Amino acid sequence: MSVTLNPYLNFRDEARQALEFYHSVFGGTLNVSTFADFGQADPADADKIMHGQIDGDHGITLMAADTPSHLEYRPAAGFSVSLSGDDDAVLRGYYDRLVDGGTVVEPLVVAPWGDAFGMLVDRFGVSWLVNIAGGAQA
Repeated sequence: MSVTLNPYLNFRDEARQALEFYHSVFGGTLNVSTFADFGQADPADADKIMHGQIDGDHGITLMAADTPSHLEYRPAAGFSVSLSGDDDAVLRGYYDRLVDGGTVVEPLVVAPWGDAFGMLVDRFGVSWLVNIAGGAQA
């Protein structure tokens, strides 16, 4: 029996755009279902994403949804999504694509512990950490 831990991001009316963006970053397959697809009665939420999932390349799974209009939305805060491994080209590509339209918090450079490390906040306000074992490039 296996267990998977993966991020589940919540948005206010931006889940479709965010999922499409993350799909362009991580590849793989994207599946989305709206509230209407599940027969939810509130017309204000009909076209919003009730559940979206990316099964990306390299074993990445990312899920997201819109917060229904009757619930309070709390923007992401106090956590980061971390990507780590030793595939320099893949991880640098993720960093470069995620930061498009976002903000560099820490550039992706060799850190004191010897790995390449960078931090960013993407265009949807999600904080990301990228750590490349061995810091192959500066």
